[in-house]
Amino acid sequence: MKSEELKKRTKKYAIEIIKLVQSLPKDMVAEVIGKQLLRSGTSVGANYRSACRARSKADFISKMKIVEEEADESLYWLELLEEAEIFKNESLAKIMKETTELLSIAVASVQTARKHL
Repeated sequence: MKSEELKKRTKKYAIEIIKLVQSLPKDMVAEVIGKQLLRSGTSVGANYRSACRARSKADFISKMKIVEEEADESLYWLELLEEAEIFKNESLAKIMKETTELLSIAVASVQTARKHL
């Protein structure tokens, strides 16, 4: 996948996260989880953009590890919403699938970059 395509994909993902958080129930638990999800979910794309401007392979790997961590954290918050039955919506499964795919892309990118160090 080309970097411009992934930039668009991660931005679209951030928008979907924003919409999901906006639709969460208006209670304390959902609000706390929503804030965490909003932070981690929107930072996936921001950190990917930063990785695209890396000055070296090592810098790229470091920044892509942040993308990986933020995607994994987002998946955690999404799983909590689902498993604690805080939010039930078909969009949740789609966002979880996209999160898993973005996480896999980040992991593969780091592995590939390490082979070429």
